[in-house]
Amino acid sequence: MARQDYLFTSESVSEGHPDKVCDRISDAVVDAYLKEMPEARVACETLATTNRIVIAGETRGPATITKDYVAHLARLAVKDIGYEQDGFHWERCDIAVHLHGQSEHIAQGVDAAENKDEGAGDQGIMFGYACRETPDLMPAPIFYAHKILRVLADARKSGREPALGPDAKSQVTVRYKDGKPVGVTSIVLSTQHLDASLTSHDVRAIVEPYIRAALPAGWVDAGTDWHVNPTGAFVIGGPDGDAGLTGRKIIVDTYGGAAPHGGGAFSGKDPTKVDRSAAYAARYLAKNVVAADLADRCTIQLSYAIGVSEPLSVYVDLHGTGRCDEAKLEKGLREVMNLTPRGIRQHLKLNAPIYERTSAYGHFGREPEADGGFSWEKIDLVHALRDVVA
Repeated sequence: MARQDYLFTSESVSEGHPDKVCDRISDAVVDAYLKEMPEARVACETLATTNRIVIAGETRGPATITKDYVAHLARLAVKDIGYEQDGFHWERCDIAVHLHGQSEHIAQGVDAAENKDEGAGDQGIMFGYACRETPDLMPAPIFYAHKILRVLADARKSGREPALGPDAKSQVTVRYKDGKPVGVTSIVLSTQHLDASLTSHDVRAIVEPYIRAALPAGWVDAGTDWHVNPTGAFVIGGPDGDAGLTGRKIIVDTYGGAAPHGGGAFSGKDPTKVDRSAAYAARYLAKNVVAADLADRCTIQLSYAIGVSEPLSVYVDLHGTGRCDEAKLEKGLREVMNLTPRGIRQHLKLNAPIYERTSAYGHFGREPEADGGFSWEKIDLVHALRDVVA
């Protein structure tokens, strides 16, 4: 029987974290290609350090996306994040672009042909997860770690808190009683500040009201431990303080460690890459399973082979909370959704420029948007799922 009383911790990082700067740039490149050519192929990696950005990878798409344009996109991303410091400035940083054509050997496995459907862009395993801990059916620790940083980013960008810088990390330890989240035992926040004279106490005075407002009423009490900028000064932030790379925050991007992860990053990849699209599909299905009241918790695993269209396996774990047969549900998932790479992209409308916005504050637990953004968060399979397990 699963433990009912325990502590669990998840972390988040802001859009100004060095790795997230790189995720943002890589996804801006993906969006640029998909905007011009919905069937474009992109595998874009970014490295950022002191006043230098390096963009590399493989693409197949229109010639209108030039190296100069890619560099321009990177500058716009860094500007929007808010970096105008001596060691990392959107206008003055050096940008090198090393994008080249996609390997023909990879392309031949993915492309459709007369005798085969479009195949997966790589082998791998992908997981989706949902639970009843928050309104968006996400684990509470990662949900609130993201929320803290989003409200602080809004305060910074609106001008309400000009002392805050773009780089920040949060960590929330949630106390569970009888299997349900009931409070926060510790809060960790490290945030860049632009005024070097500010102490940790000063920074806490700025951020504490926002943190309390982001958490449910009664979750913070006299016993909650606070660690705000515990190392002291945090003036040098972003890639000037620590180099960043695309794809290094995969647990932040998903479920904060509360669910398995297949190991593949999302950012910088077009949706033929099942690391991204199948992980979105698995979350979509898991969320709909919980929303359909078939379980209180649901983990789904999908697996693929490069060049092969159908998933090799579909696995469902309802963690002892299910109200249907798991084996029957595994079969039913294939009936309610075409789980080939092409089928996933068509069902969720993934061949669109919707990815730059996913690069910070999590790919899951977000609101579906009118233009198709976060389409994998929709709850529209409830009735179909109930029918297939009836």
